[in-house]
Amino acid sequence: MDLLRSLPIGLYIEQPVTWLHRLDPRVKLAWLLSFLVAPLLASPLWRLMLVGLLIGLTLVAAIPPRVWRQQMGLLLSLSILVLLITAVMPDGLATSSQPRLPADELAFAQQPNLSVAKPARRSWSDFKFWSGDQEASASSSDLSNLPQPTDYRYILFKQGPITVTRRSLELGIRTSTVLFTLIYSTNLYLLTTAPEEITTGLERLMQPLRRFNWPITEIILTLTLSLRFLPLVLEEIQNLIRSVRTRAINWKKLGIRGAIKVWFMLADRLLANLFLRAEQIASAMQVRGFTSPNQHQVQWNPLRLRLGDWIALSALALFWGGRLWLGNIE
Repeated sequence: MDLLRSLPIGLYIEQPVTWLHRLDPRVKLAWLLSFLVAPLLASPLWRLMLVGLLIGLTLVAAIPPRVWRQQMGLLLSLSILVLLITAVMPDGLATSSQPRLPADELAFAQQPNLSVAKPARRSWSDFKFWSGDQEASASSSDLSNLPQPTDYRYILFKQGPITVTRRSLELGIRTSTVLFTLIYSTNLYLLTTAPEEITTGLERLMQPLRRFNWPITEIILTLTLSLRFLPLVLEEIQNLIRSVRTRAINWKKLGIRGAIKVWFMLADRLLANLFLRAEQIASAMQVRGFTSPNQHQVQWNPLRLRLGDWIALSALALFWGGRLWLGNIE
């Protein structure tokens, strides 16, 4: 089990360098925020189009299938499962709630007892019994069997206890597409953007906050170190899992208390190793002279908008135009 390759957290592909890698991180961040915001108050068709757009970007960018095949497969399976579960569940529109007690109990108790008049029985000698009243009642009962003017149906599928309505299907599409869009758009951004590029782009975008005496450089340095620290955390977890496997622990013989004691020991060891790694990183930075982030700034990437970036921004404008034109809820 290789956690560094199976989990998308902190994963960045250095080779091959695709056209998504060459885009400015600020442009990619604008696209990421658009993917996160565009599903809000959008129609189900637009949400499905977003899912198709993300899959199409992955294929067009020529990212190796070994990277995204397992992650996309698991995420699509989870989204389809959420769609099926939500579609067959009750949509909530058929429920009726009624208060147990009247709103004004005193006024309700003082009302006179009104008896409901029973309808009079019709005799065979009644003239109206043989007139058109009976035909009117019969015709009113047959109104439900008349053909509908349109093919609209609220219940789309009904077979035994399984009922799929328009409302439940719409809720399923919304939930599943939002789940896929939020996770996979972020994953695609991390796959094609280095942590240093992310922090540099954020620092450029946060420059106006310096007027309010915000420590922008310290915040960006902390974010850079945290992004670089995530693979170390996964590596330590992987090493602990391998050490437990090599010892061939018999969990059944340990029992519940013994298993809990072992897991607490592993958690303590994991925290100790992580603190040791953090101390080593701090010592390495002090030796290299990183005593103040304002005095020791390293420019990882010179950010400049090229032709591809302007094309991506133009496509982003078309994206939001389509969202405002086609993506609104009818």
